[in-house]
Amino acid sequence: MADAKVIPFDDDRSRGNGASGAGSGEGGGGGGGAGSRSSRRRGGSGRRRGTAGAAAPAGEVQPLPVRGAAAQDQHDGAGPGDHDPADTHTGTDPGVGDGDGDGGLERRIAGGLAFLRRRLTGDYEVDDFGYDAELTDQVLMSMLRPVYEKYFRVDVKGVENIPAEGGALIVANHSGTLPLDGLMMQVAVHDHHPADRHLRLLAADLVFVLPVVNELARKLGHTLACAEDAERLLAQGELVGVMPEGFKGIGKPFGERYKLQRFGRGGFVSTALRRRAPIIPCSIVGAEEIYPMIGNSRTLARLLGFPYFPLTPTFPWLGPLGAVPLPTKWTIQFGEPIRTDGYAPEAAEDPMLMFNLTDQVREQIQHTLYKLLVQRRSVFF
Repeated sequence: MADAKVIPFDDDRSRGNGASGAGSGEGGGGGGGAGSRSSRRRGGSGRRRGTAGAAAPAGEVQPLPVRGAAAQDQHDGAGPGDHDPADTHTGTDPGVGDGDGDGGLERRIAGGLAFLRRRLTGDYEVDDFGYDAELTDQVLMSMLRPVYEKYFRVDVKGVENIPAEGGALIVANHSGTLPLDGLMMQVAVHDHHPADRHLRLLAADLVFVLPVVNELARKLGHTLACAEDAERLLAQGELVGVMPEGFKGIGKPFGERYKLQRFGRGGFVSTALRRRAPIIPCSIVGAEEIYPMIGNSRTLARLLGFPYFPLTPTFPWLGPLGAVPLPTKWTIQFGEPIRTDGYAPEAAEDPMLMFNLTDQVREQIQHTLYKLLVQRRSVFF
């Protein structure tokens, strides 16, 4: 593998049609917006609301959209007068859950088949960065959600501080040896924000040279951590997530947990000032302990082209089993926005202002981390 090269966030050089246009040929531009994501996620999956299986009015049986063996068994020996609409709501029929009848199940099956047909025929859209809204909502988030809800049991606070529309920059601490914190933050915004907003993460170039990981990152809406891509996303009204500590934060030793590293040269502040976008500090507690990094094999890191090669109490000693993260309890808190629309356009070129705002964001995240750690009862509960 070629040596990984970390491109600083505040690198303003143009990257042409390379990384930012990686997904433009996969199915057309302009992936779905927030409104279309809402209808797909809530209506298509039926995960959070049981409206898909609503009962028919009393005394009337609605025709099922697909008639197969299951539909025939349902009607054998039962006339219109024998149908009890209450069964759909009470779940008294074995195998039927509350608010979900056979009609709802068949609708979901039909929706799943339609989704597969669109994937096979290429009848779906991705934006210029490769973001696939439909695949993210219906598949990738469904894969991450059990880890988020059941394994790390994430508590989310302050999601109301994220604006309902328009561009905004979410700045978070980075930790955990592997970048699971970014993915969990993405699920938190996706599932808990009332406007069903989606977070577009900025990632180091190492992500985009790894096979499989590259494609999944693009589909999830991630892009290279450079000022050009960040400004384009903010100009489109997107939520953009950045973790300025980079590899210094994610690869720091366990003894330095929850101590923020340097926030680069303030490139994220300059970008927010140019687009007049609010900066939202985000503090993540729980990620530091998933892979306690007690050592770093620099020789292996150089051979593999990685910025570090972690040694933990379980990895690499237990092989693949050692790569399983510890089931820590997480808290993600979004702080009050730091507004930038009151500054003049030329403020983005003021190094002292960028330094002050960068320090303000860093101090707010660090203070919140200490507060959450004091409130935490246990690493695992």
